[in-house]
Amino acid sequence: MRRAVLAAALLVAVAVHARSAPGLASTVALGPAQPVAAGAAAPGWTDALRASQAAIGRPLEADGIARLELRDALNQPVTLADYRGKPLVVSFIYTGCFQACPITTQRLAEGVKAARQALGADSFRVVSIGFNQPFDDPVAMGAFARQMRIADPQWQFLSLAAADVPRLTQAFGFSFTATPKGFDHLAQLTVVDAGGRIAAQVYGENFELPMFVGPLKDLMAGQAAQRLDLESVWRKVKLYCTVYDPVAGNYRVNYSLFFEIFCGVTVLGGLIIFMVRSLRRPRVAR
Repeated sequence: MRRAVLAAALLVAVAVHARSAPGLASTVALGPAQPVAAGAAAPGWTDALRASQAAIGRPLEADGIARLELRDALNQPVTLADYRGKPLVVSFIYTGCFQACPITTQRLAEGVKAARQALGADSFRVVSIGFNQPFDDPVAMGAFARQMRIADPQWQFLSLAAADVPRLTQAFGFSFTATPKGFDHLAQLTVVDAGGRIAAQVYGENFELPMFVGPLKDLMAGQAAQRLDLESVWRKVKLYCTVYDPVAGNYRVNYSLFFEIFCGVTVLGGLIIFMVRSLRRPRVAR
């Protein structure tokens, strides 16, 4: 049964990439794939999926992964530790791809838009990391972001040193294999919780919105549950009432759930008051 599930997931998760001749960034000469071959152990796809699943629950602080220096599109240094405090979505891409990476990035943009509308504009962050080094440098990543028309201030496109690619990708359970035309790898999005621990993996170039928004919603509900202030209680109730509408293809607040919760709380409150009054009522001696 487990093998059948893995095989089914692979059918939707495997993305076969091909390198474009001129590349997406005219200022970068796209060379052969050999510079990153050391980071790709060429595992079987079943092993790749298992490695991806095994990463769930892994803290990024382990082995110093959260402290690895990356560079944003402006060539400013950042680390994954800088994103702690809110959920983080991580996507691995390479800028020389002309098919799967753009498709996945555009689908991610749709998912991000839907998630921000449902969960809040500032509720989570996103990073896309270029793994084909040294070609996916800050200039190339910035050009890719512009070509994809990504202007979200909470979404950054990052580069890292070629020597750090194996450590970072392995920590996320992301496997890739160099081919004559580019790379083969799982189309994978990783959801990291506010504390820097890998919480979920999302697979496929055209994933369903609930597969992406659901883990973010669960993480935010968990954060709200840890606090007892009125704002957190209200946030948790609102998250509970935010549901996916398959007909409209987006999320909406189901106000009928608000009514059901209100009625339930009212009835429960009434029962508590009745019981308290009954206990306080003086007993008549017979």
